[in-house]
Amino acid sequence: MTQQKRLPVPVWLRQMVRQAKQHGNGSLHRHTAEQVEHHQLHTVCQGARCPNQGSCFSHGTATFLILGNSCTRNCAFCAVDHGIPAAIDADEPCRVKAAAGNMGLKHVVVTAVTRDDLPDGGAGHFAAVIAELRTLPQPPAVEVLTSDFQGNVQAVAAVLAAEPELFAHNVEMVPRLYAAVRPGAEYNRSLTVLNYAASHATAGTVIKTGFMVGLGEEQQEIRQLLSDLRAAGVEMVTIGQYLAPTMRHYPVQRYVTPDEFDQLAQEAKQMGFASVAAGPLVRSSYHAGEFYQEMQLLR
Repeated sequence: MTQQKRLPVPVWLRQMVRQAKQHGNGSLHRHTAEQVEHHQLHTVCQGARCPNQGSCFSHGTATFLILGNSCTRNCAFCAVDHGIPAAIDADEPCRVKAAAGNMGLKHVVVTAVTRDDLPDGGAGHFAAVIAELRTLPQPPAVEVLTSDFQGNVQAVAAVLAAEPELFAHNVEMVPRLYAAVRPGAEYNRSLTVLNYAASHATAGTVIKTGFMVGLGEEQQEIRQLLSDLRAAGVEMVTIGQYLAPTMRHYPVQRYVTPDEFDQLAQEAKQMGFASVAAGPLVRSSYHAGEFYQEMQLLR
């Protein structure tokens, strides 16, 4: 698969990436990077080689990656390291709190590597991070982006009990592509996690997911995916262009144009999603706080 001819990145997409990097503050970028390093934290921005890292750091935001930086799965689309993970760092929640406080974050996004080696998949650690962030003088809104916990709904319940403002779990792609690109996951298992969260969350918790296009999916498959997500109780959805992190990763099959993303967003809103973010550089945590505030205002 990785030996096939690679599609050239369109000029318009290269320009979008450059423009995103230019609209930021250099001192804020340094401050963000310094806080992450000083508190010995990981970010998915760095681990996943996100194209928005420069933009987010220069706006004073970052998505914290907890439970180490080594994943127990090895998805063909993801640049996060994989292998045998380290033991849980009990002090990590306190360091996340300190960094978030020093950065003055009003919306904190916390994700994690998948930890299939842990009985609860790391759910208790997620809850501990949320609890620490609640003790800040001005507690931020907390958005967690979890794994599927291997379908363990008790683990989902443990995270929900901490009452994050947003509970997110990404389905990543249409189900047909799971076997080739996301072999450690199961589409129906992810839907179960989202449906359970939507059915058992408190009134203040919003359910969110995200997926990528450009991996070879068909339009009807995207529509069916959106229909499944809405039926599962998802309120917020993000849709972005898949970009292969390296030449070793699953190759891009197609670059979706901004007009097509606009059309997808329109269709999703017509299906009843309260918030839809769709675009080439959209990622699940990109401008997450802004989209959450917009949805709250609409409510």
